[in-house]
Amino acid sequence: RDLDQIHLDLADQKHLLQHKNSKAPEDLPGLGQFYCVECAKWFESEHSMITHRKGSTHRRQVKALKAEPYTQKEAEAAIGLRTDNGPRLAAKESTKDMEVEMENSGFLEDTT
Repeated sequence: RDLDQIHLDLADQKHLLQHKNSKAPEDLPGLGQFYCVECAKWFESEHSMITHRKGSTHRRQVKALKAEPYTQKEAEAAIGLRTDNGPRLAAKESTKDMEVEMENSGFLEDTT
């Protein structure tokens, strides 16, 4: 699971339960009893989960989760997309209505 999904799991228990219930307990390690929420991992036994929580990978994940996740607006601004949908003055000034008179181009011949 990605950091933003794990962040939602920590904020909302309903979201976490929905993820846990999507898997059959028979298919999970330890029949789904031992789950690290911060790392989104299942473990065979309580001992392996305790060992995991003392490890550096778990600590790095907890540190990464302390930062607030980026919003969609921040992500679009980072790649240069405009999100305010305001009028662009330069674009309005450069576009002017021009009328062009078409002369008889000879395509239609007068048959009278």
